[in-house]
Amino acid sequence: MASLAACSTAGTHHKTQAPARTGAPAPGPPAPPREKRGATLARALKPLLPGGDTRLAVAVLDLDSADQEIASYGEDSKFATASIVKVNILAALLLQAEDEDRELTPAERRHAEEMIRSSDNAAAHVLWRAIGEAEGLEAANERLGLSSAQGGPDNRWGLTQTTATDQVRLLRAVFARGPVASTSSPDGLSPASRAYIRELMGQIVEEQDWGVSAAASRDSRWALKNGWLQRNTTGLWVINSVGQVTVHGHRYLVSVLSSGNASMRSGITLVERAARAAIGAASAHVRPWPQ
Repeated sequence: MASLAACSTAGTHHKTQAPARTGAPAPGPPAPPREKRGATLARALKPLLPGGDTRLAVAVLDLDSADQEIASYGEDSKFATASIVKVNILAALLLQAEDEDRELTPAERRHAEEMIRSSDNAAAHVLWRAIGEAEGLEAANERLGLSSAQGGPDNRWGLTQTTATDQVRLLRAVFARGPVASTSSPDGLSPASRAYIRELMGQIVEEQDWGVSAAASRDSRWALKNGWLQRNTTGLWVINSVGQVTVHGHRYLVSVLSSGNASMRSGITLVERAARAAIGAASAHVRPWPQ
């Protein structure tokens, strides 16, 4: 479990400076046909793509858009979750509690709050076992509409495999205004469970507030969970960030997954730049075209 210790509360302090807010372009003539969102995203990310061993996948959804299309780059690429899986563990725990028609126990709530707010690994171990480890996680994911996540072996929850698109599907199950369920099950998270996850993701400790929050408008609210893991075999870093940010009045769900980073700091820089690029690409489909 030494490789998972990197996601404990003793993470590197990294303060994010939000980009300056800029005004929307003036209204112009009717917009020409837009390119598909995935193509727009790939074009925005192209200047950021690292070489060597570093891999990157990004997905973004404009929650206030009518078509609810998820734009993705590296759609089928799987990554180790590191600590972003803790949101998934909590969702599975809440679904199981709903099935049993009960509230979380005081101990479960304490572990959940430690696991999300400060990324406490000991609390995650307890709740991972409580949900039935990988089998329980995958059963919950089927109900939530996730198709690619595969739970980590034994107690190694941080080695759960996921895609950027599946992470946005999970975020949508938490942050969408109306009820969200998969086609295979009508039973998604209750409004109370979703509100609880949103609350905790909005209270991340200060030293862990980097990542997708870098893309939010100044003074707007955000909610996120980050994951970081140095692999024992290579010494390279997995750096992931998922969450909701608000930009120009629109709410966006963003997931950025990366591996093969030379350092934690270089991985954070890549993730934050990718999150900004993803929001820029997504917002290009809602802002008026310039004259």
